[in-house]
Amino acid sequence: MANGPHSPLPALMVALTIAACDRTPAHPPVRGFPVDAIAALAQRESVLTSTPDTARLRAYMLAMTEEPHHAGSPGAKAVAEYALARFREWGLDAQIEEFEALLPMPVLRRVELVSPTRFVARMNEPAIPEDKDSGDEGMLPTSTPYAADGDVTGDLVFANYGLPEDYALLDERKIDLRGKVVIVKYSRGVRSAKIKQAAERGAVAVLIYSDPKEDGFARGDVYPKGPWRPADGVQRGTALDYAAMYPGDPLTPGWGAKAGARKLPRSEARSLPKIPVAPLSYGDAEPLLAALDGPASPNDWKGALDVSYKIGPGPARVRVTTKSDWKVRPLYNVVGRIPGAIDPDQWVVFANHHDGWVHGADDPVSGAVALMETARSFSELLKTGWRPRRTLIFALWDGEEWGLLGSTEWAEEHAEELRQKAVAYLNTDSYSAGRLNAGGSHTLTTFVRQVARDVVDPITGRSAADVAIANELTMAKTAADSGTITTRGFRVSPLGSGTDFEAFLEHLGVPSVDYGFDGAPTQGAYHSIYDSYDNFTRFLDPGFVYGRAQAADRVRAQLRVGHHRRRCTRARLGLQGSRAGDREGRDRRCAGLAVAGTAGKRTAAPSRAGSEPRSG
Repeated sequence: MANGPHSPLPALMVALTIAACDRTPAHPPVRGFPVDAIAALAQRESVLTSTPDTARLRAYMLAMTEEPHHAGSPGAKAVAEYALARFREWGLDAQIEEFEALLPMPVLRRVELVSPTRFVARMNEPAIPEDKDSGDEGMLPTSTPYAADGDVTGDLVFANYGLPEDYALLDERKIDLRGKVVIVKYSRGVRSAKIKQAAERGAVAVLIYSDPKEDGFARGDVYPKGPWRPADGVQRGTALDYAAMYPGDPLTPGWGAKAGARKLPRSEARSLPKIPVAPLSYGDAEPLLAALDGPASPNDWKGALDVSYKIGPGPARVRVTTKSDWKVRPLYNVVGRIPGAIDPDQWVVFANHHDGWVHGADDPVSGAVALMETARSFSELLKTGWRPRRTLIFALWDGEEWGLLGSTEWAEEHAEELRQKAVAYLNTDSYSAGRLNAGGSHTLTTFVRQVARDVVDPITGRSAADVAIANELTMAKTAADSGTITTRGFRVSPLGSGTDFEAFLEHLGVPSVDYGFDGAPTQGAYHSIYDSYDNFTRFLDPGFVYGRAQAADRVRAQLRVGHHRRRCTRARLGLQGSRAGDREGRDRRCAGLAVAGTAGKRTAAPSRAGSEPRSG
């Protein structure tokens, strides 16, 4: 029949088009979930993502930052017990798993300019009335734990950031570091590498300071007026060479540091530095740098202090004295579980650490409280009768700042179980207002991008992935750069080292992700007494809206890994017949989650950002 003006074909075509549209899922695809499971997934995610509460996040942070809680202190145990009580209150099967590790506390630290003039570094961060916690008792003194004991004197040499290329320039200029005290800047490079390269060239001590060009008045108002580091602010940090040698307790490499476990003598611990090290404020560093003479440094070595940044050596001569008590102390890991209903022997681990260098509001308590709201959100979903397919594990590690201690010891103690059962390890460290950033195992890229796509940025209401991409496009230098960013989509960087995923990813081959919101100027208080509740609530996330978004992001990720329908068998994980340390054939696959890994003895790993690790 001819297709005339009254033909029924156009109406039929419209009806078919509408029907086809009705069959299109409202939610975009999610890896591991068939189309007919998307609606149920979306409903569960709605419950989970609407549960995190800003008032609760604030309350947890206030409680957990009330007292200093560095590893090995009574405060660290109190924070662990607080988190344990919350986990149990929410119905999780939770306990504290205790380990012990070498945690040397400073007994003596002194830095003195002995010529051509005399100056004694204050090495003290003063209390300020605008910060209620800055005058607390029990704060860890400014120090670089694990630095060797010593009392040494030498001519001072300035080595910029202490990067390999900086030491190479000194080598080219025939500046001999034997017997010298080296002073370097923070902000770039791994702390332990700065120390090691100086020691390899014969230096007798290293001083590390934060220059205000990157971390102080040159960036903006200093604390308490603004978020940047004040003149007396000091960045503590471990001297342990956990990135290049091995993470965890230096005396138990490769096995869990339980009470009574075999321990190496300190002389055999390869991750311990060989020379004294001390951190300085830029207020204390300035008189030392001002006393230097010798050749001028390159322009890109110069900071923002009112000094010439001469290289030396001398005439500045500096005495450095350090001594620690070298005691073994307890670690308190908090571990909570929601057992899986179908595959209980498949584990999805989500973790943060709970120890700080002092009060640690940003690092690590911000990440820890978001994890706690994630756990509570799942407890609310359990009330509906839902159960996860796989076992969900929530962990708060102790001793991360000292060299990834608690996480590494737990991974070593449970290594065989983790090789058999761990599906994925999801890590956070801290968060702040800003954009969503992520790093992860290569074959987790699609999973991470889909989660980021569905996370809502709390300020714009847009997809967090889209906000991150738009920000990256503003920094593109060419049209080709913009095209690459647009084609690639949300960036998922490779992981290296620097926080608690290391033992799981680098040594056990567990697919891992580390991500969260950041972008606020957190470095101004980083590892100082000023990383406090007052600082965080004024400058980093005043309304805890990014904390709520962080928790919503985490519940979505953990639900998708923990409840997708594809079964993760040992064959699918690629573990049948494999041996520890056998990188070949250990491709771990589960709903598209895969990574090649190495199990067994701790090995070296690059920093996750190619520079100063975010923690430690």
